[in-house]
Amino acid sequence: MESNQFETLSETIDSLTKEGYTDTFRAEDESIKAVYSKTSFQPDELKIIKSYRFDNMTNPGDEVEVFAIEAQNGIKGTLVMSYSASHSQNVELIRLIQDA
Repeated sequence: MESNQFETLSETIDSLTKEGYTDTFRAEDESIKAVYSKTSFQPDELKIIKSYRFDNMTNPGDEVEVFAIEAQNGIKGTLVMSYSASHSQNVELIRLIQDA
């Protein structure tokens, strides 16, 4: 995992977008979907290239992690995972994605 050189989540996403991570990944019930390209993947078709964690010292429920992900077919994007109780992503699928 990269050391967090960014102060905000939006700053991180902006920087990764400039690096070519232009799609947005979302972990759904059965697959991880690249939202803009409308392509679904299984975790073994993806690699985590970079990750950044943001810890909120006053409220641990506000912690998030940003993953820069590349698919086997070349699609690159970001996935934002919240550690709050109200998140709606399939965390188990995200955990199955291997680091590059």
